[in-house]
Order: sequence, then structure tokens, then C-alpha cells
Amino acid sequence: MKLKVLFLGLILLSFTSRAQSSSLIYKQLETFNFLGNILYIAAHPDDENTKLIAHFANKNLARTAYLSLTRGDGGQNLIGTELEESLGVLRTQELLAARRIDGGNQFFSTAKDFGYSKHPNEAFNIWDEEALLAQVVQLIRSFRPDIIINRFDHLTPGTTHGQHTASAMLSFEAFHIANKTDAFPQQLEKLKPWKPHRLFHNVSWWYYGSRSNFEKADKTNMIEISSGSFDPILGEAVPVIAAKSRSQHKSQGFGSAPEVGKATEYLKRIAGATLDGNNPFQGIDTSWNRIKGGATISILMEKIIAQFDFKAPYKSIPDLLKVYEQILQLEDPFWKKIKLKEVRKIIKNCLGLILQVNAFEPVGVPGENVKVNLVVNNPSPLILKLEHILLNDKKIQGQSLNQNSPFRKTSKVTLPYEFTPPYWLLERGSIGNYKVPNKNLLGAPETPKPVVAKFHFTLNGKSFSLTESLNFRTTDPVQGEIVEPFHILPKITLQWENQILLFPKAQPKKVRLSIKGNTNSLEGKVKISSPKGWRISPQVQPFEIKKKGLIKDLYFVITPPKQKSEVSLKAQVIAHNESFEYALQEVNYEHIPKQFVLQPNRIKASRMALQ
Repeated sequence: MKLKVLFLGLILLSFTSRAQSSSLIYKQLETFNFLGNILYIAAHPDDENTKLIAHFANKNLARTAYLSLTRGDGGQNLIGTELEESLGVLRTQELLAARRIDGGNQFFSTAKDFGYSKHPNEAFNIWDEEALLAQVVQLIRSFRPDIIINRFDHLTPGTTHGQHTASAMLSFEAFHIANKTDAFPQQLEKLKPWKPHRLFHNVSWWYYGSRSNFEKADKTNMIEISSGSFDPILGEAVPVIAAKSRSQHKSQGFGSAPEVGKATEYLKRIAGATLDGNNPFQGIDTSWNRIKGGATISILMEKIIAQFDFKAPYKSIPDLLKVYEQILQLEDPFWKKIKLKEVRKIIKNCLGLILQVNAFEPVGVPGENVKVNLVVNNPSPLILKLEHILLNDKKIQGQSLNQNSPFRKTSKVTLPYEFTPPYWLLERGSIGNYKVPNKNLLGAPETPKPVVAKFHFTLNGKSFSLTESLNFRTTDPVQGEIVEPFHILPKITLQWENQILLFPKAQPKKVRLSIKGNTNSLEGKVKISSPKGWRISPQVQPFEIKKKGLIKDLYFVITPPKQKSEVSLKAQVIAHNESFEYALQEVNYEHIPKQFVLQPNRIKASRMALQ
């Protein structure tokens, strides 16, 4: 039996909105004052070293990210039956859950995890090598890492999983060409060339066969990172954070206990500037002085951090609004965008603001007018004015927000013609790569939320804005309040009873196709494609679904040919002059937000020649 939740839409606190403690706000202030980026690169979810990511993000305060080339579609599943694409969705969300704990960012490429490969050449023969190299270069140019760390060695092909070595080889080449104008020049219409300072290999003892061999190894070109330190602000040691992060890979059985005592990680420099110590950022300016206009912000931030009141974080707001205004004036668009997002979060947390955009139903369809409830509460003693709210293009007037006197407003929003399920599955890809027509989404871990409200505030004559996406909230009698993302789905989705039909003899089989209505009052017809030699009866069936959420089961008899044959069968639904072809699958576990997966519906039918 699958270890799935018993309550629809159950979501743990780890991915709901929650107030930040003063210690976490203080950590955000420290991080805001550090301008340095690290990119960690490997092949699969769970390849990443969570100790290093947790160390750099929390102790070193660097903006840290993990690029997993694949989404782990070729892995196992210890907790359920999802495999291939749906497993990739589950493992994507497990990585995002891990990053919420260790403080890192997450990126992906379009590469599929097709299973174990013995050599990187095998991986590159199945993957689109040039397309993946372009994606790694694009990420380097957009994320601008000062330091890149490879999990695997690019010089030892054939000694480990081919996809592992391939990830390091792509990283090595991208490191050397990302700053060249003749490398993927079309990217330079929106991005600039970027040259990272150093490239490291995260060496571990298992590369040497045993711990004793590693102790004897030449470490003159390695630096040591102490990753076992205790952080009194967070109240946890880095290994504890890393173990909690690692334990989110539940589908792969990676529950981990934290290391106790001294913990050391080794980075072997393989390209870039030399070092004479253990600081990987040596010679890199990670202060506000690295950007024009940053000196004034640095002075303000030093004052805010020095005078931060853990019992009254709102006292930092006047100076934070000055910082906000200074950032708006920055000429560097890269750091301006990053630091605006960070300072907005800090301002929200210091005020303790509650922002909610709640739908009355969990699912809607494109073009539908959805009723939403807007809630804003200011628990601080500062008199804050909510000027207005922009809900997509609709403007809603606000009010003054005295302490704990919430603003509430019911409104409607027209849903855009976009779907929220994983963007990389909406079109059929190749055996080695997902197809992503929208190049702006390349690298993104999940589909951006299409319905976002923008809240405009003023305080003592200073203005600032915050955003919140549309969610669905409900109260479960056992779990309490449950918050899950609002989903936009097609009006009609399909689900085949089986994904594979085997015909050892030329005898017909009865197959069920379930039609789900995601809006009210639907009627139409369903047609199954009929490949040469195969018979479908009936070929067309009418249906009617009166109420949203109901499912209509239709049955078709499929007769195979007498000779050996393998085909793909596809259902097409026509309703109200629209065509619908997406199959729907739900992925629902306690440790991740509920996922709806849309894919072009297909089932394989095989007439087998058995004696």
C-alpha cells in the first residue's frame, strides 16, 4: 500500500507561509550583506552534497544553488508507485523541499535520467549534448557564480555512472566558454558573458577507494572546508541542517542522521585563480563595494545589523526602507533584482505582515472567473497604509492598517490561459530530453505561479510593494489549516485504466477511459485513434458531465491484428468546439505540495507473437 496521505491536499508546515523568528530575520540581514554566488553541479537529485550547500548558504552566507541536470526520472521509488516522468515530478519537489531547509536555490536542465550508463559517451549519445551545454552556459551567465563546484570528476570517464561524469564534463567546458562572445551568442541578447573565478571538484574519500587511501593522498591542491560548525543564530549545527535536507529524498530512501563532531569537506581546484588558504572566495569582493552605489547601502546595513532589536524587529523598518530606496537606484540590474527580492522579504518579516490571496476552490480552468479572499494584517505597532492591491490587472483599493486590524476583501480574478502543472511535461520530448518551447522557463525548477497579487504600501511617506501568489486554504479536523497552491487545469482531463496493453493472442480487450470535468456543464464526444490493423469499438462515444470534479467512465473494446504489432493509442476529446488531450495524474505526499501532472495521453498496445 502506498504511504500516501489520507487527507486530500495534506501539506506540511515546511512549505506553507509562516512568520520568521527574530533569529532567522537576523540571519537574513547578514545574508543580505554578502554578495557572492556559488553553483554546485551534478547529475541527479540526491547527488548534491547538502553539507556544503548548508555550509555556504548558512555559515558562509553565499547565494548558493544546485544544478541537477536531470530530475531523477530513472530512479527507484521507495514510497510509492510513481516511475519515470511522475517520479521526476516527485523528486523535483523533494529537491525543493531540501533547498527550503538548507537555504539553497534549485535549477534543472532538460536532460532525462534514462537509467544507469557506463560511460559519458553513452549519456551524450542519448542526451542532446550541445543543448545541455548551452543550458549550463546560460545558467552560468544568468546566475553569475563566483565559484562552481562539481560533485564528480571530469577526468575519469568509465569509472562511475556515465551521467555523473557527463555533468562534470559539461561544467568544465561551460566554465571556460561562458565568458566568450562566440559561445551561444543568441543568449547575449538578454545576458552578458560571465567568467567564474574558480572551478572546484568536491573530492570525497570514496574516489580513492577507502578512507585510508584518501588520508595518504596528495592534498596540496585541495582546500579544507570545516562543515561541522554550530550556528548559534539558527540554533543548529550545519550537519543537522544538512541531514534534514538530505532526508527529504524520501523516494530514494536517503533518510540521514547528522554527523557529530568535526566534519571536513575537500575542494580540489581544477581551474581558475590559485589560492594560498582555505577560503574559496579569496580575492573576490563579496561586499557591497563590488557594485556601483553599494557603499551607501553597506553603511546602512551595518547600522541595521548592529542595532537590530530581537524583541522588536519592526524598529529596523525606517532604515530598511532607506535601503529599499537605495536599491531601486542601483544601475546594476543583476544585483538590483536579487537584493530587491531579499529586502522585500526582510521588510515583510520585520513587520510580521500576513498576506493572503485565497481561492475558494483548489482548481480552476483558463478564462474562468474565480472568487478570491484577500487578507492583510499588520501585527506591528507601526501605522502602515495599504494603498491598493493589483490582482493581475485589477486594482483594489486598500486602507490604513492599525495594529492587528486586518483588511479583508472579496474579489474575482479571471484565470489566464496557462496551466500550472510541470511545464516540461506538457509536450512530448525525446528519449533523452524534455521539450520546453518557452525558452524563458529553461532551468526553472517548477512552473511559475500565474496568478500573483501585488500589495502596495506606504509608511511615513516611504512606499514599497510585496507580492503573494494565489493559494487554496482549508481546515482539516485532524491536521488543522492546510495550504496548497492553486492549480489551473484544462476543462477536461483523461486517465487510462492501464498504460500498457499486452495481447498474447488476437483476442479483444475491454479498456476503461475516465473523463474528468474540471468545470461545470460539459458535453462532447471521445474518439480513440485507430492504427492500421487495430480495431476500436466504438470509435466515438458521447459523454456528459454536469458538475465540476465528477468523472465519467467510458469503455472501449480494442481488437489487435493477428500478426505482431506495437502501436500507440491516443484519445481525443471534443467538447464545446475545443479539443482536450491531456492525461492527468496526481502526486500527493506529506513532505511535498500536492502535484497535478499533465501529459499528452498515450497508451502502448502490443500484439505479441508468442508460441
